[in-house]
Amino acid sequence: MAPLAGKVAFITGAARGQGRAEAVKLASDGADIIAVDLCDQIASVPYPLATADDLAATVKLVEDAGARIVARQADVRDQDALASALQAGVDEFGRLDIVVANAGIAPMQSGADGWRDVIDVNLTGVHHTVEVAKGALIAHGEGGSIVLTSSVVGLVGMGSDDPGAIGYVAAKHGIVGLMRLYANLLAPHSIRVNSVHPAGVDTPMINNEATREWLGSIAEKSPQDMGNALPVQVLQPEDIANAVAWLVSDAARYVTGVALPVDAGSVNKR
Repeated sequence: MAPLAGKVAFITGAARGQGRAEAVKLASDGADIIAVDLCDQIASVPYPLATADDLAATVKLVEDAGARIVARQADVRDQDALASALQAGVDEFGRLDIVVANAGIAPMQSGADGWRDVIDVNLTGVHHTVEVAKGALIAHGEGGSIVLTSSVVGLVGMGSDDPGAIGYVAAKHGIVGLMRLYANLLAPHSIRVNSVHPAGVDTPMINNEATREWLGSIAEKSPQDMGNALPVQVLQPEDIANAVAWLVSDAARYVTGVALPVDAGSVNKR
């Protein structure tokens, strides 16, 4: 039997990149998927964000993996809209077992607007995701698993003085605090909460002209901040999806409150 057969997973930022890879992986492991993405642009973000066509592509990939999916456009900054999107999936599937709070942006050269937007999306949006989902997780009485997507820079510092980049690091560190808090609050309900901390992943967030230019400037200023211990430049979205799939499975049934690097040794090297 598939390890997640009969389970339902709620994934934010599911239109492309890590979120899409996680949706497809959990679907291949037997879970039905509730997929959410903004599918719109945020002015401070200097690269194109996902579109409705991207979300439609995720829907097809999940269905091709043999799972059912409910997909909605919603902004994680809008708790009511996020709750409505989740409820559409719970109404369809009847339960919720897994939450992957993956939606995020990287407005690394965007000044004060970047600070505000990245905190709103990457930290407040994660908080909203857990808040709208925890009642449904508790309701069926069989426990559950939540994974919050942070970053290696949620565990170490980074050499940049732009407010957007500072906000990114602050938000990713804040996710660790949310994870540890919710791990304690939800443990009596047998709901596990962990965070995953990728190094650079080959997604549109990294693989675009603006971010590549910014990463080059950081490497010049602070070479010690760049590079992995293992001989790999970037990870693939599937590498993160595989880690998430383990965290939400019964194979990790007693793993909670853990900040898990999936980083080719980047954190250890620093």
